[in-house]
Amino acid sequence: MSEQKYFTHESAYVDDNVEIGEGTKIWHYSHVQSGARIGKKCVFGQNVNVANNVKIGNFCKVQNNVSIYEGVELEDYVFCGPSMVFTNISEPRCEFPQVGAAYYLKTVVGYGASIGANATIVCGHNIGRFAFIAAGAVVAKDVPQYALMAGVPAKRIGWMGRHGAKLPQPDEAGIMVCPKSGWKYTVKDGVCVCLDWDEGKAV
Repeated sequence: MSEQKYFTHESAYVDDNVEIGEGTKIWHYSHVQSGARIGKKCVFGQNVNVANNVKIGNFCKVQNNVSIYEGVELEDYVFCGPSMVFTNISEPRCEFPQVGAAYYLKTVVGYGASIGANATIVCGHNIGRFAFIAAGAVVAKDVPQYALMAGVPAKRIGWMGRHGAKLPQPDEAGIMVCPKSGWKYTVKDGVCVCLDWDEGKAV
């Protein structure tokens, strides 16, 4: 029997038919359900639920009290803050239950995106890569890459660089320089792009 290459706390429960990558850690009272696919070196805090057939990339960090429901996909390096909320049915009714994947609206959280504590992501809306969702925000529309979103409902209040710093106002040439990395960004046709690497290539 091969040695398990990931860690699960003794109080956690992992169903059969799951894939979990090397170096991933699953902490107290968490549950990974059948069909879930989790990448390498992820960290799941206390009381996290990963539902059936959920796909999670590499190097993700999911803090305490988060449920990732079927229909949600996390790409690599996604951060989910404590007690943030995903949904997967837009108009739930207990009297008329909607059970099964056919009813679930898909949500994809892009590479490197961060979702703050107690934020809510309404299903059927995608989060662009490197986007930053502020604590307590309620996202009810698609979020473009690098967008800094806050409020209820969430609105874009700025842009965030890949390295996790808010970008300053653009200079006369329309350039924003990240205070943390020195990388340069600009906005083209309403989309923030980085000038220091090829946005079209794989991350």
